[in-house]
Amino acid sequence: MRARIVAFIPRLRRFCGGLSESRHQGDDLMQATVERALSRIDQWQPGTSLESWMYRMARNIRIDRARADRVRGAGADVSTDVLPSDDVLARLEARSDLDAVRAAMALLPEEQRELMALVVIDGQSYKDAADILEIPIGTVMSRIARARRSIAQHVNRRPWEADA
Repeated sequence: MRARIVAFIPRLRRFCGGLSESRHQGDDLMQATVERALSRIDQWQPGTSLESWMYRMARNIRIDRARADRVRGAGADVSTDVLPSDDVLARLEARSDLDAVRAAMALLPEEQRELMALVVIDGQSYKDAADILEIPIGTVMSRIARARRSIAQHVNRRPWEADA
């Protein structure tokens, strides 16, 4: 069982990164999820999806942390990650684009951000995402469409346009 959990870590890391505002927060969430899964493996029910169980666990940890941050009034962690590139201008542009997408993702409602992490970042099908989150597939489709529209509007916004 431990081997299955370890094999799932790369996909879980992508999912956790999509739920988080920075790579560091995503890695922390992934680590907390793996630790909890290993300590509670006796609670997993054979015959059910281990991956779905761990996705839900990550989601619940993220929700718990967000609630705790609101209570404490904690600020957001700002990422300074840069994509590797030989060309400095290309790196700056890529960083700017990545920062814009990350900022747009952070503005999404939690239910849309979760689905973007599952479908767009982790590559889950709409059906699998619906099963993982235990919601109808139509809800997945509409939330993904709204999230994509919102991200596109945010990323394509001109600097001189006022925030709405």
